[in-house]
Amino acid sequence: MDINQLFRLENKTVFVTGASSGIGKHCALLMAQAGAKVAIASRRIDQLESVVAQITGSGGTAKAFEIDVTKKKSVAQCFDEITEWSLPTVIINNAGMSINRKLLDQTEEDWDRVIDTNLKGSWLVATEAARRLTASNTPGNIINVASILGERVIGGVAPYVISKAGVIQSTKVMALELARHQIRVNALLPGYVITDLNREFLMSELGQKLLVRIPTRRFNNLEDLNGPLLLLASDASIAMTGATLAVDSGHLISSL
Repeated sequence: MDINQLFRLENKTVFVTGASSGIGKHCALLMAQAGAKVAIASRRIDQLESVVAQITGSGGTAKAFEIDVTKKKSVAQCFDEITEWSLPTVIINNAGMSINRKLLDQTEEDWDRVIDTNLKGSWLVATEAARRLTASNTPGNIINVASILGERVIGGVAPYVISKAGVIQSTKVMALELARHQIRVNALLPGYVITDLNREFLMSELGQKLLVRIPTRRFNNLEDLNGPLLLLASDASIAMTGATLAVDSGHLISSL
């Protein structure tokens, strides 16, 4: 393969969930910049229109779709609509949420909302994608967005930590079973990434106390995800499946 084309995504359709903001939006813009057609989805389709406008305004191709990843019927309907437009062969399973409460203050409703979105939702999207790809005898590539908190523990977000640990294990299970169908499944494990939603906290006194736990003393920017995302989404990672790729400025190797 021409090294200049190693991370290019022409002739691929990429499907990104949770694409209205943050990491999901960044993924969509990046995939389009690399040459892919991009299908973006979230529960509120109106919030996706500005992302579509950014992509098409830069000469790319994108379309917005509505999805509730916690509902099997919604996931199947979304795939029906996307497939009519273009069969996605790269799926970035990004939709997720967290509720910040101490363990003994977390409610059953909190548990259900977080686990259903992060773990069940990831599972429903990945397995629906795999069924479509297998039925059409098409190789595919699923990227589950997990977190370094799937491999280490902090307080106050128990359902989130548990869900992301589950995403890591489900990635490995799916990679094992789907390999014979030529479908690769890998997980991206971001560390603390500065976004519009968390910027104020990360720059606060509490955020700076968190910063000293990171060996390189830096939080990640969205752009720090570009190389790892393009690696996983492109054929440059053709020999990778069942892998977990941490992008955390060394946080996982910290003893703090």
